[in-house]
Amino acid sequence: MKKSKQLVIAMLAVLAVSVSFGALYPEANAQTTSVPSLEKTLSVTGMATTSVDPDLLTVNFGIEIQKPTAKQALEENSKMMKSVISTLKTVGVTESEISTSSLSIYPVYEYINDEFLGIQTRELVGYNVSNILSVETEKLNLAANIIDNGVNAGVNRVDSVYYSLSPQKQMDLKDDLLEQAITNAESKAQKALAPLDHTIIGVKSISLSEFGMPYPQPMFSGNFAAAESKIMSSTPVFSSEQDITTSVQIVFLIGSN
Repeated sequence: MKKSKQLVIAMLAVLAVSVSFGALYPEANAQTTSVPSLEKTLSVTGMATTSVDPDLLTVNFGIEIQKPTAKQALEENSKMMKSVISTLKTVGVTESEISTSSLSIYPVYEYINDEFLGIQTRELVGYNVSNILSVETEKLNLAANIIDNGVNAGVNRVDSVYYSLSPQKQMDLKDDLLEQAITNAESKAQKALAPLDHTIIGVKSISLSEFGMPYPQPMFSGNFAAAESKIMSSTPVFSSEQDITTSVQIVFLIGSN
């Protein structure tokens, strides 16, 4: 009888603990079920392209000379560059439109084969100094004059001549094209939904692409001697239109009519 009483007490204790645990953690007994989303979406890519005239001219050219010593090379190059800059100002280029693109100096060696010893030796014959200017101007009609007068003042190296868009014009175009691309995406979505008897009820997300600026294509690039430069620079250099593109990816929320 005593053992039966103890067994009943033990069972009641276990039951009490179970009830307490369930009261403290009711979620432990809850069953989770996945509910499928009722959201309907349509993903569309909108595009916008325009052709524009460039408004920025860039000319990279300069002077490259060799002298017996580094001091002589630097001094002579500096003297000649001052003359080039003064000449550029006379054709309408301002000082703020001129900057140094690169300046380098390096030793020049002459390699000699010693047939008797069967070895090759080198002898320092001088120093080469290259000073390249970058002229950026919105005066597009000055291309030929800049090159021609620069060469006459001592320029013996023309690296590139190209047309591009100024930062301000890029920003203006980007805003306009973005609006057109969004309108294009919305138009595509509406045309796709019309036969399905659905309509746009909202926007879930928008993803913008990078502004599609074409890489500036040089009208001319390369190194050439001064005599060749004079022939080339007598020919006018013309700019051409550039195609600019941007796109957007829009996920529309849709519903039936």
